[in-house]
Amino acid sequence: MDLRDQRIVVTGGAGFLGGHVVARLRRGGCRHVLVPRSRQYDLRDTAAVARLYEELRPEVVIHLAAVVGGIGANRANPGRFFYENAIMGIQMMEFARRAAVKKFVAVGTICSYPKFTPVPFNEDDLWNGYPEETNAPYGLAKKMLLVQAQAYRAQYGFNAICPMLVNLYGPGDNFDFESSHVIPALIRKCVDARERGESRITLWGDGSPTREFLYVQDAAKAFALAAERYEGAEPVNVGAGKEISIRDLADLIAEVTGFSGEIRWDETMPNGQPRRSLDASRAKELFGFEAKTPLRDGLERTVAWYRAQAPVHAGS
Repeated sequence: MDLRDQRIVVTGGAGFLGGHVVARLRRGGCRHVLVPRSRQYDLRDTAAVARLYEELRPEVVIHLAAVVGGIGANRANPGRFFYENAIMGIQMMEFARRAAVKKFVAVGTICSYPKFTPVPFNEDDLWNGYPEETNAPYGLAKKMLLVQAQAYRAQYGFNAICPMLVNLYGPGDNFDFESSHVIPALIRKCVDARERGESRITLWGDGSPTREFLYVQDAAKAFALAAERYEGAEPVNVGAGKEISIRDLADLIAEVTGFSGEIRWDETMPNGQPRRSLDASRAKELFGFEAKTPLRDGLERTVAWYRAQAPVHAGS
């Protein structure tokens, strides 16, 4: 599909990933990229979703709007994370079908995989167990969009695809301790401790779990390529294909930020899923995506961006 002349709606297009996706599409020559804002269209509200399709008349929808957060936010808001993610996606896809949208891209998540999935995670293992408990409601809500997409394709011939996204990081990320993911939380802890002259920081768990991280601009490229080139029913992993332990990640971020103090581990707090790393070969094969940004390079850019926002974060 040539996206340049399509009317493309990107929900969540003013957010972290969405902002990079919108920029990528516009750089690629897309002339009609529309970003609905939540104050205009509450995607939890059926009437608002119907009005979005009537007023914006999209031909392609990239649905990135979501309620997200780290382990703490997931533990505190399991009901909200399930309901709001499920209802937004279900309604957006249903009204896209009614409006005869040409293509619907529903972002999936690595959190949908079973807790003890063999590493690297392969798409064929997606249904072989229950997700890790701390983020299962979020992961299952997003997983239902895959079910919906496949059901709509089977019954209506509706062209919906589901890229499965790994943990993201990069400039523009959320650095709020209450809702941030691990990389921005670690960067903020290290930068703030260094600036305040503090000699140690405390992190959750024991540092043994592994995670995989994808630089946000690489992810934006993946979504643009998938929207252009992928037409299949099966989910496709989008990741970097490399894992790192949280302990090693903390050491690397301390080095990049210049924090030389002690890192303590609070083993009374949860670790989350033991290991996470994707088999990303299907994305390369089916729509030509391969991550390019080394983790250290991406971290250096993210730290530089965070430091540039120092007046914003001061006193927070």
